[in-house]
Order: sequence, then C-alpha cells, then structure tokens
Amino acid sequence: MPGSTATTRPEGEPADRRRFVDDLRAALPAWLVARALVLAGYAVAQILVDELRPGRGTVQLDQGLFAWDAAFYRDIADGGYSSVAQEGLRFFPLLPVLARALSVPLFGQVGLALVVITEAAALVAGAMIRRLVWRETADRAAADRAPWLLALLPPAAVLVLGYAESLFLVGAMATFLALRERRWGWAVVGGLLTGLCRPTGIVLVVPALIEVSRHFRGVSPSQLAGRAAAVAAPIVGVGGYLAWVQRTQGDWRLPIRLQNVEGLRGGWVDPIGRLADSARGLLGSERLGDGLHAPWAIFFALLAVVAFRRLPASYGAFATVLVVLALAGRGLGSFERYGLASFPLVMALALVVRREEWERVVLAASGAGLVAFSTLLFVGAFVP
Repeated sequence: MPGSTATTRPEGEPADRRRFVDDLRAALPAWLVARALVLAGYAVAQILVDELRPGRGTVQLDQGLFAWDAAFYRDIADGGYSSVAQEGLRFFPLLPVLARALSVPLFGQVGLALVVITEAAALVAGAMIRRLVWRETADRAAADRAPWLLALLPPAAVLVLGYAESLFLVGAMATFLALRERRWGWAVVGGLLTGLCRPTGIVLVVPALIEVSRHFRGVSPSQLAGRAAAVAAPIVGVGGYLAWVQRTQGDWRLPIRLQNVEGLRGGWVDPIGRLADSARGLLGSERLGDGLHAPWAIFFALLAVVAFRRLPASYGAFATVLVVLALAGRGLGSFERYGLASFPLVMALALVVRREEWERVVLAASGAGLVAFSTLLFVGAFVP
C-alpha cells in the first residue's frame, strides 16, 4: 500500500531477471522519445543560430553531447585530472574512471565510452524507477508512468548529454532498493559508488539511517555491522575522493570551494530567503533569469509533501535534503537538474497524475519543455 514501510514485494512478480527485463522494455519507449526530442532541440538551436548569427555557431552546438559539464567528464576520462584546469576537480571520478576503462575495448574512444555509459545508465534509471514505484505502491499505472516522467521532464536533457546524472540516479535507486529489501551488502556497494559519482551522494546517509533503524529487535552483531556499513558507505565514497585530493593537491576542501565560486553556487545562503529572492525576481527584472527557478522550487516542494504522504519516509527525506541543499546556494543555476536527481519527486508526480487526460497533458507539456530546454542549452542561454 502507498506509504507502507513493509519490505515484502507485491505477490505474483516474476523472478528478478525477468522483472528487470520487463522494466527495461517498459522504459525503452520513453528513453527513445527523449533522445528524439533533445535532437529536435539541437536542430532548432542550429536553425536559430544560423538565422541570428550566420557563420557563427556556439561552443555548445559544436560540443553536442559533450556540451557544458559533459566536456569536463570527457576530458578527465581522456587525460586525467592533470589534463584539465583546476576547476575540473569539482567533478567526481566515477564516470571518468568507468569511461576510461570501457574505452579499452572500444579502441581508445573515450568519448564513445562515456556516451555508452551515460545513455545505458539513463535507460536503466527508467527501469529502476518503474520498479521502485511498483514495489512501494503496487500501482501498475503509476509505475508505467514514472519512466516517461523521468525521461521527459525538461531537466532530463542532462540524461541525454554526457553528464553523471544518469549514473547518479542508478546508484541512488539501487541503494534505495537494497536498503528497502535489507540487502545491506548491496546497499554498501550502491552507497559507495554513488558517493564517488557526485558529492550529493553523501545524502544517501539520510535514508540509510532511516531504513537501518527499523526492526532492531534480534539483530545480531554481524547484521548490525552490515547496517552500519550501509550508513557509512556514501561517506566513504565522497571521503575517498576528497582524501585523494588532499594527497595530490594538499587541500581536501578544494572541490567544495571550487563549486562555491561566483558564477556557480556562489557560497551558502539561507534556502528560504533564497527562494523568496527568486520569487521576487519572478515578479521583477529577473523574471526571465533567476526568477524562473522559483516555480520549479515550489513545484518540487509540493512534490516533496506528496512523497512524504505517499511513500516511505526515507524517500521524502532524501528528496527534501537534496532540494534544500540546492536552494542553499547563492546561485541557482542547474537547480532543476538537482531536482531531477531527487528521484522520489518524480515518483510522487507519477502517483499524482492519475487521470488519463491529465497524464497526456503533463507528458505533452514535459516533452515541449524538454525541446525548449535543449534548445536553450545548445544556444548557450541556459546552463543545465
């Protein structure tokens, strides 16, 4: 039932492998449509640039799938952190390392390897969110709707580019699935890898604490150790990279400081005050700039309430902490992308949009927004 904390699965499910294949098949159409829509956005951007700046393209159009932050991941995978400016240290190592490893059987094609990983991870993320919705609610319609929402919501453009978001989603969802089924060993693996993928992976400590605190009666010392390891794993993942930075750069805080420079996060601020500033901007001169983040922030806040009401507490807590962290930056660029990483919000939206006519409206609007977001990011007007 919605909101249940039970770990039993709905009856009648096929074996794990069969379920995973079914989930992949269900997620595939949305995955394909999303890539077609981002390609459409790229085409629109190319037409606009040709009309407005004949003979002068944009860096992002030239970069294609490696636009914006994706170029850093590719370059780090190709030549290591020493091959990029110091700013590259704010990008965590899991995606570059995996791309480097996969490039070996691909004859050294690092860019191709990175695209293969991120595109495959996006498809797996669609399958996993379907599995999680079904597992927690036994609502087949909502489960089938979730991969479409994850793929078509406008910020999902980054799931098509060479960003680490798709890999982060797979790691976070796999960790949740392991935590909910009390598979502590797999939760350790998922938490560790997610922490190595993005610094926000450390937020998995919150749902891990909630889940391991359940059913303590009769827990053996070995089981207690497994639960403790599941809680510690995201910290170890993030801390492992920061320890490497300390050893090579002499300052483990460097990735955090680089992320907080002006033009990126810009430092820490009160999230409530920052939301109020954005809302005021929506009504003033920043309505086409900073103010555009305010509706998204309100939207995410409402979905967080739904997540707390309709899903186990660990989901709502994870999503809320991620959104609050995103709002606590002076700069709200990429805020929508951080909201997408809060995947329980997408699960909540899948539970809310129940009527067929509303589902069609939401998916159509999301698809149009995805084209618009893609166009803006390729003309260089929007930082995903």
